[in-house]
Amino acid sequence: MRGAGTGTGGAAVAVVMSLLLLLLSRSPPAAAGDGRKSDSRLVSEQFSQAPQKLAFYSWYGSARLFHFRVPPDTVLLRWLLQVTQGSGSTCNNVETTVYFRYGAPPVINPLGTSFANSTSVQPSFLLKMLQGNASVNVSYPAPGDWFVAAHLPPSSHKIEVKDFIPTCAYIFQPDMLVVRVVEMSILEPDVPLPLVLLSQPSYLKVFVPKHTQELRLELQGCVSNGSLGCPVHLTVGSATLPGNFQKVLTCSDPTMACRLLLPSPPWERWLQVTAKSLAGPRVLVTFSAVAALTGGLCGEVALPPSTSKPACAEPLVVLTACRPWTVNLQHPLQSSPNQSSNASTGPPPPSPNTQDLDQSGEAGSGPFCLRSFPVLREDMDVVSVRFRPLDRVSVLVQSDMPSVMQLYLNTGMDSGGSLSISVNINQTVIADNTSVVACVTAGSPFLSFNTSLNCTTAFFQGYPLSLSASSPTANLSIPYPETDNWYLSLQVLCPERPEECVQASVLVDTTLYLVPCLNDCGPYGQCLLLRRHGYLYAGCSCRAGWRGWSCTDNSTAQTVAQQKVATLLLTLSNLVFLAPIAISVQRRLLLEASVYAYTMFFSTFYHACDQPGDAVLCILNYDALQYCDFLGSGVSVWVTVLCMARLKASLKYVLFMLGTLIFAMSLQLDRRAAWNTMGPCLFAIVVMVTMWVYRCGRRRHCYPPSWQRWVFYLLPGFSLAALALTIYTSMMTSENYYYTHSIWHMLLAGSAAFLLPPRDQHTEPWACAQKLTCHYEICRNHRDELYTVT
Repeated sequence: MRGAGTGTGGAAVAVVMSLLLLLLSRSPPAAAGDGRKSDSRLVSEQFSQAPQKLAFYSWYGSARLFHFRVPPDTVLLRWLLQVTQGSGSTCNNVETTVYFRYGAPPVINPLGTSFANSTSVQPSFLLKMLQGNASVNVSYPAPGDWFVAAHLPPSSHKIEVKDFIPTCAYIFQPDMLVVRVVEMSILEPDVPLPLVLLSQPSYLKVFVPKHTQELRLELQGCVSNGSLGCPVHLTVGSATLPGNFQKVLTCSDPTMACRLLLPSPPWERWLQVTAKSLAGPRVLVTFSAVAALTGGLCGEVALPPSTSKPACAEPLVVLTACRPWTVNLQHPLQSSPNQSSNASTGPPPPSPNTQDLDQSGEAGSGPFCLRSFPVLREDMDVVSVRFRPLDRVSVLVQSDMPSVMQLYLNTGMDSGGSLSISVNINQTVIADNTSVVACVTAGSPFLSFNTSLNCTTAFFQGYPLSLSASSPTANLSIPYPETDNWYLSLQVLCPERPEECVQASVLVDTTLYLVPCLNDCGPYGQCLLLRRHGYLYAGCSCRAGWRGWSCTDNSTAQTVAQQKVATLLLTLSNLVFLAPIAISVQRRLLLEASVYAYTMFFSTFYHACDQPGDAVLCILNYDALQYCDFLGSGVSVWVTVLCMARLKASLKYVLFMLGTLIFAMSLQLDRRAAWNTMGPCLFAIVVMVTMWVYRCGRRRHCYPPSWQRWVFYLLPGFSLAALALTIYTSMMTSENYYYTHSIWHMLLAGSAAFLLPPRDQHTEPWACAQKLTCHYEICRNHRDELYTVT
C-alpha cells in the first residue's frame, strides 16, 4: 500500500492506525454456536516514537535507531512501519531497509564487510520496503527491550555541501501495537492443573527459579471425544528476533507420552505456554481451570450439539533443581591484617557453603551440578564494565562439574557496547589429551558438557570455546550483547581417555570486559558514542579506506604510502598561498597578506591533524584547527573581493572587521552549512559589482579600463574561482578527497593571486611631504589623503 501525499498523508495514517487498533482490540472469531463473542482476557496497547529522517548508509551512525519495551504477557506484537518522502524533483522511490532485534540493537552489515577475528555475529532479521506502509507481526514476543533500525541504501561516498543543493527528505516512523493477556493461569511445579479446551487459546506461564537444571512439561490423562490421541498443540517460550527458539509440542500419537524436556531453561523468568486444539475446525482452543477436576478427569461442560467435546488434559510441570557449589570467599573486611594469599599459587580448594550442609554436617540431598564463582562487576565508564572473579585471579576448572561465572548485563544500558571474553591456560600444566571447553550463554548456563558439546540451552544458542595445550588461548567478541544475565561455563574433558580426567584440574585466567568499541576501533577508526533519547550505544567511524564493524576490513584501505602522499598533498598544496602573500606584500596590502598567511598556516596543520594512522600531526585540538581553517578560508574570499572593489581605506577596514565577526558567528552556529560562508561572500561580490558599475558610469568607460587587466588577470582569476567552486560542491568524494581538495587549495590561492588589484602606477605608495627637524616625517598618501606620523 503506497502512502498518500503530504497533504493527506497524516489523515490516511491516522485512519490506518485506528483500523489496526480496532482489529487488534477484537478477539479471534468465535466458533460456530459459541456464545462468547469476545475474549475479555485480551487488551491492546499502542506505543509510538517521534519520526526520524533517514540517511544513506555509510557507518552504523547512519542508521536510525528506535527503542521500545514490550510489556509482559504479550501474545501479539505488530509493527506498523511508515516511510514518507518529501515532494520535489530530487525525490526518487528509494528502498528502505528495516532491522528488528530483541534485547539489543541489531548488528547490521549492509556493505558486506568482514568482522574482526573471534567476533560472533548472528544474521539480522530485516525487511525491505519502499515508500508507504508495511507491517510485521510477531506472535508471543519476549517481553523487554526491542530495537528497530532503519537506513537508506549505501551512500555514493560523495561529499555534499550542506544546504547548497536541495535534497530529498525520507521520514521513517514505526508504531508498536501489542495485545497482551490480563488473566493468565499459573502452572505450579509438581501440581497437576486440570484444564478444559474450549474455543479460544489458553495462556499459561510457569516461573523458572534460579539453579533449575531441567524443566519437563507433560500432559497426563488426556481425553478427547471424536479424536484419537491428545489433539493439543503447545507452544512453549517467547519469540525473539533474529533467532527464534520457541519449542512446539504436538500431542497426536495416543501411544506415546506427551512431554517436553527443556534443559537449562532461562533462570528467574516467567515461561509462557500457549495451547491450541487440533480436534477439528469447529473447536477453537482455550484453557479454563477446573478446580474440581483432579487426576486427569474431565469436567462436564455443556456444548452445542454441532460441536464435539473438548479435549482435556492435566499439564504437569516438573522442575529438576540444581545445587550450586559456591566457592567460599573471605570478605576483605573479615580478614585479619596478618593473613595473605598468593594468587599465583592458585586458589584454595573450593568447599560447600554451610548453607548447603544439613544438621549432621554432611551435604544435603542431591549431587552438586555446578561450581559457582562470584564475580565482581566494576563500572568504569559509559558502556564500559570490567568483570573479575571476586578475591582471586584464576578460576579452578575440573571434570566433575562445570565452573560457572555470572556476568550481570541486565541493567538495560549494557547492550550498546561489545562483550569481550578472553580465557587462557598455562599450556605446561595441561596434558595433550585434555581440553577445557567453555560455553557463553545468556539466561542460564550450559551444564551438559558430559552429554553434548553443542553449547545450546533451552532457548539460546551459545558461543563455544575450546582450550588445549596446542591452543591455550581463546577469544570471543559479541557486539551488542542482549540485555540479560550472561554465563561463562567451563569444564575439563578428556575425549579419548575419560578416566584420566577424574583428578584433572586446571586454573583458567579470564579477562572479561564490556567495552564501547572493540579495540577502540583500531588506528584507522574513531569510537563514537551515539544516543537515542536516554539510550546510549557506540559505533566505529572508519577512515583511510578501512571498513567494517571495528574498522578491521582492509579490502579498500589505503596503504601507508598512499596515506603519506595524501597528507603531503593536502598540506603542501597550501604553499600556493605564498603567491598571493608575496603579491600582497609587494603591493602594500599587508592586511590581506596576513589573512592569507593565517589561512595557509591553519589549513596546513588542520589537514595534517585530519589524517588517520601514522601520518598525522596535531599542534592544537582538532576542533580548534578545523574552526580556524574554515574561518581563514571564508575570510580570505571576503578580503579578496572587497579589495577588488577599491573602497576607501576607512570603509574597507570596517567591512574587513565586520565580515570577520560575521564569519566567526556563523561558523560557530553551523560550521558546514554552505550559506553561512557563501552569504557574506555574495554580499562582498554585490559590493564589488556596485562599485565597478558606479565607476563605469562616472568615467564613461568600462572598469577596469585596461583590456590586459581583463585578459591576463581577471578572466583567469574568475575561471580558477569558478573551477574551485565546481570541484568543492560537486566533485569531491571520500575516495578522491585528498587530491580534489588539494586542487581546491591551489585554485583558491591562485585565483586570489590573479584577482588582487594592482598598485597605482602614477604615484609612490608612500611619499614624504615634509621633513621635520625633530627627525619625525609627515608622510602623505596621495591616493587616500591620509596623514600619518612615522
